[in-house]
Amino acid sequence: MLSNIISILLTVVAALVWGLLLGGISRNITARIHGRVGPRPIQNFIDMWKLFRKTSSIHHGGMFWMAPMFRITGAICVLLMVPIVVGQSINYNMSFAGDIFLLIYIMFFGCLGMALGAGNSGHPYAVIAVSRGLAQMSAYELSFSIAVLTIAVGLHTLRLEGIVAAQQAGVTSWNIFRFPFASAAALIAFLPMQMANPFGIVLAPQEIPIGPPTEYSSRFLSFMFSGRAIFGVAKLLLFVSLLFGGASSWPVLIVKTFLLYMYPVVVSSVFPRFRTEQSIRFLWFVPTSLALVDLVRVMI
Repeated sequence: MLSNIISILLTVVAALVWGLLLGGISRNITARIHGRVGPRPIQNFIDMWKLFRKTSSIHHGGMFWMAPMFRITGAICVLLMVPIVVGQSINYNMSFAGDIFLLIYIMFFGCLGMALGAGNSGHPYAVIAVSRGLAQMSAYELSFSIAVLTIAVGLHTLRLEGIVAAQQAGVTSWNIFRFPFASAAALIAFLPMQMANPFGIVLAPQEIPIGPPTEYSSRFLSFMFSGRAIFGVAKLLLFVSLLFGGASSWPVLIVKTFLLYMYPVVVSSVFPRFRTEQSIRFLWFVPTSLALVDLVRVMI
């Protein structure tokens, strides 16, 4: 029991540190692409510590304060269910038969918690962000779920560890080559998961100040940043396990997650943002159609 607790704590802390570092590097790269001098890569650590030391006197109800906890809880649950390094038991893993379906469900948990928090924020335009976020989330989750189902059907396993084990024969056994259309659909869905352009309509900082980033402050905002960092790493590990063969060592894991994280950063820096109806229409048809092509092919 003690070893499991220590393993969980180390996994969460490592994910937090890596997520904050990736976020700081991405801010710097985005600034360079835009011709600006960005902040230091460690700026996220400084901001989080500064916010954690502050207190807040704003009160919007219990759900408003619980929303960051919902997000960080969902992030930790996803993180603990995803295999990190193949063949190593240094991290605690809650994998079981059929866990892939529970993973898809838990990924909603944090987003729904933040939607409830925004709805209780007292911000007059928070409902706009909530409606945009839930509508877009439903659109990209459909294509992502079909893509995951295609991989599960093709490999005859509903366990994430089994999906990773089936890709250990070499690069050509990676699912991105076995299921190219489903992988393309999942990678497109990865962009709105990261709230990257052209699917950044949920935040839309140039249009409206939305609820959580505007109303949250002090340690609650610090928890929200922490949850986002851990959730980002958990999603990176999930996609590496689903499409890119997992990681056979820690250096391989760092390289794969870094490259995958840079994909939405670069796309977001050079593409303009869709309008709400454009984003939802695109996600309903393009990635969903790609995922269905591979699903039909696998079933036939």
